[in-house]
Amino acid sequence: MSAPRTYLDAGGAAPVSQRTREALLAGLADGWADPARLSSESRRARALLDGSREALADALGTSADLIHFAPSAVAGIERVVAGVWTARRGRDDVVVSAVERDATLHAASFAAQREPRSVRVDALGHIDLEAFEAALNDPGVALAAVQHANHELGTVQDLGAVLALTKARGVPLVVDATSSIGHIAAPEAWDALVANPADWGGPSGLGVVALRPGTRWLPAWPEGDDWAPGGVSVPLALAAAVALQERLENADDEATRLAALVDRIRTRMAAVPGIDVVGDPERRLPHVVTFSCLYLEGEALLTRLDREGFAVGSGSACASGSLAPSRVLAAVGALTHGNVRVALHPAITSDDVDRFLDAATRAIDDLSREAQAPIGQ
Repeated sequence: MSAPRTYLDAGGAAPVSQRTREALLAGLADGWADPARLSSESRRARALLDGSREALADALGTSADLIHFAPSAVAGIERVVAGVWTARRGRDDVVVSAVERDATLHAASFAAQREPRSVRVDALGHIDLEAFEAALNDPGVALAAVQHANHELGTVQDLGAVLALTKARGVPLVVDATSSIGHIAAPEAWDALVANPADWGGPSGLGVVALRPGTRWLPAWPEGDDWAPGGVSVPLALAAAVALQERLENADDEATRLAALVDRIRTRMAAVPGIDVVGDPERRLPHVVTFSCLYLEGEALLTRLDREGFAVGSGSACASGSLAPSRVLAAVGALTHGNVRVALHPAITSDDVDRFLDAATRAIDDLSREAQAPIGQ
């Protein structure tokens, strides 16, 4: 008899709830027409799209006319970085934190045709504000890109302090909130923001870009293309908005419950010799935890856990699709091999976590013996 499956890799793509599936089906039934046309069917689709924008704008703290859709969160990052950079003619550099997503670094490099200026972080993953301020002092800085929370460490940045520095120098701040929206309160400190519906249990194939009034951008793509080339999928937009509303209905209670489960994982793993639990233990996402195992390879550990029925993440797989050593973990001075990233979702129970902890400690012990290099020796 095969082990029951428990999905603990919800960072970037979480299971879709019944309510969200029903919203998607409703969108397919009533939102299939082109919302840009004038027929009754198109007007009905447009109404669904407008309602979705309004719901997302309310959750993110902006107006509906400043909500844009992209084909994915990565495409949203690419377009907003390129658009804001293009509007800053005469300024070429992009300042980023050392733990940004690969998508942000690639977008910055492509727009500026040079590597972005990377600002170091401390051992918990918080950006060095003094170094960040020094980087902003160069008048050639076009924009700064700093994430709200890190997808591997779980660490939440102090965006209020970050925005104070960028505003003082007239530099727009682009915030990657693809790991935080739907899990903690939406940040208030940003000029442009990107969110990922799949991360909060919405459908994949959609990214959300939010702008503040006054944030300047220019299209850096072919004339006639909006933020979503070819048009927006009304069913996906509707399902994304409904999924976020569902998450926010009991967000505080759910965050408290999941944070307690993550605390249990952090405590149990930290007690194992040779295990390095990373990220800020306090200022963090409630549902994400990563730990690294000395002497072990992440792929072997993930494979063993998968056979036990547990899907977990490792390394920078969410960005690169590979198990290459994590650039984020290297930036905070943590072990870059043998790492496991756990990202919980609302369906995960206390019993699920207990079973995972038993399976993980057993797998670590077995693999350590097989490697003839017991952890702690």
